[in-house]
Amino acid sequence: MGIYEALGVREVINCMGPYTKIGGSLMPAEVIKAMQEAARSFVSIDELLEKTGEKIAKLTRSPAAFITSGASAGLAVSAAACMVGSDQQKAKQLPDTIGIKDEIIVQHCHRIRYDQAIRLTGAHFVEVGFSDWSDVSDLKSYINSKTAAILYVARFEKFTGSIPLEEVIELAHNVKIPVIVDAADELPPLSNLYKYTNIGANLVIYSGGKGLRGPQGSGLILGDEDLIKACSVNANPNYGIGRAMKVDKEEIVGLTKAIELYINKDFKLEIQNWEKQLEYIIEKLSDISCIDCIINKPLPSGAPGSFYLPSIYIDLNEEKISLKKDEIVQKLWEGNPRIAVDKSLNGIVLRMMMLESGQEKIVAENLLKIFGNA
Repeated sequence: MGIYEALGVREVINCMGPYTKIGGSLMPAEVIKAMQEAARSFVSIDELLEKTGEKIAKLTRSPAAFITSGASAGLAVSAAACMVGSDQQKAKQLPDTIGIKDEIIVQHCHRIRYDQAIRLTGAHFVEVGFSDWSDVSDLKSYINSKTAAILYVARFEKFTGSIPLEEVIELAHNVKIPVIVDAADELPPLSNLYKYTNIGANLVIYSGGKGLRGPQGSGLILGDEDLIKACSVNANPNYGIGRAMKVDKEEIVGLTKAIELYINKDFKLEIQNWEKQLEYIIEKLSDISCIDCIINKPLPSGAPGSFYLPSIYIDLNEEKISLKKDEIVQKLWEGNPRIAVDKSLNGIVLRMMMLESGQEKIVAENLLKIFGNA
């Protein structure tokens, strides 16, 4: 009996992607081995964070690096660092912000559910623009003596109402305001591990348990040396706002190993394997007349966003099928084995990124049963 079965918990075949609610990603054997070794000894957590930070900074071509307990903790610690710097007394004062810069500027279209982590510090958001419009001059007018930082969510850069990141960084640096970039789920491609610090972002936050395939409870901050130092003052094992956001020695070592593996990964081979899984599912569903299978195609090489993740969008022909997309998602989730998929505009989407070898056969078989019965 497996560990999950013994607990009465069902395992999941992941066709969604590295979602936290179903466990993020699966760690490579080398990461697990490193964590097992780390679990056998005591160390100074301060020293471990310092040394792993130095190693990761070299690997990622960044001035400095710091490991946190997830990307949400990274947001909180980064905000605190921009608000109080390395002042230990002020770090202990948060979330009381009397006498502290406590405004974080953010474009309206960059507000996310996860930014509550920033508000834990006592910071207040100042929203700029609208869902479909923002302007640099408008953003500039909101900067004042209370401004601690500007938050930028990387995945929203292509939104119609979003100001390009380079323009935000240029404005912020002209008035000596740091820019925090939330790039939690921006890996792959590998280039995004270097991109944001290279163009001048002061702090960049990544999830350790998504594309990096490190421990699910880990996160990474890259950025300026002084601000990374301030992050450490405000984080575990010190007594700032991040004290409750502990990252253990095993996760610190595990994420460091995961980053090392990630930088040396053969991404072309990985995509080829995902495409083989995709083609298998497409072939098995080719005779089902009540659906249309649309494959996510790569953009021309060098085009913006040219990295792609092989995915299948299954659109439902409502004239030929009685099932709704919510019902299909539920049937897959309640099936045996349990399969997690996402809804799309006209049906469901299957992402190959977290699908293990051979699982494409199980997914295809279960879809054939559902659509055949429909």
